[in-house]
Amino acid sequence: MPNTQQDTPASLLPDTSIRAPVAPPPRDRRPRPGRRDPYLLATALFAVYAALSVLRYEHLETRSWDLGIFEQAVRAYAHLRAPVVDLKGPGANILGDHFSPVLALLAPVYRLFPSPVTLLAAQAALFALSAVPVTRAAAGLLGRPSGLVLGVAYGLSWGLQRAVDFDFHEICFAVPLIAFSLEALLARRWRPALWWALPLVLVKEDLGLTVAAIALVVALRCRRSPRPLGYALVVAVLGIAATFVTLTLVIPAFNTTGGYAYWTKVGSGFTVFDGTDVKLRTLAWLLIPTSGLLALRSPLSVVALPTLGWRFCSADDHYWGTDWHYSAVLMPVVALALVDALARARASSRPWLRSYAQHLPAAVAAATLALTTTLPLSTLTESATYDTPEGVPRVERALDRIPDGATVEADIGPSSRLTSRCRVFWIGATRGITPDYIALNNSSKWVGDVQAYARQLHPDARYVIDDAAYGYVVLKRSS
Repeated sequence: MPNTQQDTPASLLPDTSIRAPVAPPPRDRRPRPGRRDPYLLATALFAVYAALSVLRYEHLETRSWDLGIFEQAVRAYAHLRAPVVDLKGPGANILGDHFSPVLALLAPVYRLFPSPVTLLAAQAALFALSAVPVTRAAAGLLGRPSGLVLGVAYGLSWGLQRAVDFDFHEICFAVPLIAFSLEALLARRWRPALWWALPLVLVKEDLGLTVAAIALVVALRCRRSPRPLGYALVVAVLGIAATFVTLTLVIPAFNTTGGYAYWTKVGSGFTVFDGTDVKLRTLAWLLIPTSGLLALRSPLSVVALPTLGWRFCSADDHYWGTDWHYSAVLMPVVALALVDALARARASSRPWLRSYAQHLPAAVAAATLALTTTLPLSTLTESATYDTPEGVPRVERALDRIPDGATVEADIGPSSRLTSRCRVFWIGATRGITPDYIALNNSSKWVGDVQAYARQLHPDARYVIDDAAYGYVVLKRSS
């Protein structure tokens, strides 16, 4: 028989030799271009936010009593006590005013650094952190250049600048939570979107409705997936229930009056059409410079409705405008609604819409930079901002005469300088407690005779002027 193996050409014989395994090509371990952009931007924003708020504090330019209120609450948490805030009234539990147990997260840091500056730095960090998901989502859907441009526009947005300029407020926790939640939503990661939203019920009592709004948008986006849809509907119900229970049961349980004090903000005879001009201006600020109105094309814009609803339905005109901190929670909503709308518009069959979407990020950033020249961060470009006013050291020496642990009755100026080491009450609201000291910022001459005013507040006590400087007066109880 013929030897078929020998008669077969070598090129057709099977290869029985043992070969060494072929190594896969080396992985490219170089960082992806732009991966660090969100974190670098957040670092820069933290620096400018912290500089603005800390310099304001150091220059005795605290704008409200809230900084002292929140420091008293965090100080109590840091010492494992109930969050009693004497500035709201002797023995008043802050949970009976607003439901914000999230403040306890600051307690460990405050225990190490007991100062109102700790709260200001924490707020700056939280606001800056929120720029990470906004920039990352924009870059993922629109590309690196647009992502960075929109991240800068968000970080310099007027709502965040106003909030930083306001000193401190608990909503600084809500801003990054909303941003991370909506980033996950845009990435179609339904469970993370819901998990990021849920802690909002611990930030403030009204934010349960924002949780519900986020959950409903998730439900809309995942309506063809039964399991995520079920989760979203459950979270929506939980958010509404949390708000109802907090307003009707939890806050009244901690409030000495047994009710929720802010129901009085809806006054008799008030209609939602009051202050229409102010409300329309707020909507214009919210939608035009920050999104060129395009954010309205995204379902994410629905998340802004609960906050706008309670503000515009309130009889308190402080809530209607663009001042203070009230619009900060809306900034990530509008920014990420814009990102969503831009991604959709760039795929539109309408040439004008595609062109508008292509040029809008640069236009939004330009508008933001232009507006910043009139907003709080613009003060960081002025050399006088970094000069300590001549009266500050002298006023600090006057306040330092008050010993640690003393009881003090004070107004806005001195209160936040003393809450880290004294028991501080609001002026005229000690409710029968006669304090050791009275500290006033009388630079506007709102009190004619400070000693006579002290006798009016406490007829059975006698106070003498212990020190006075640049309008600040410290009175000490002598009998």
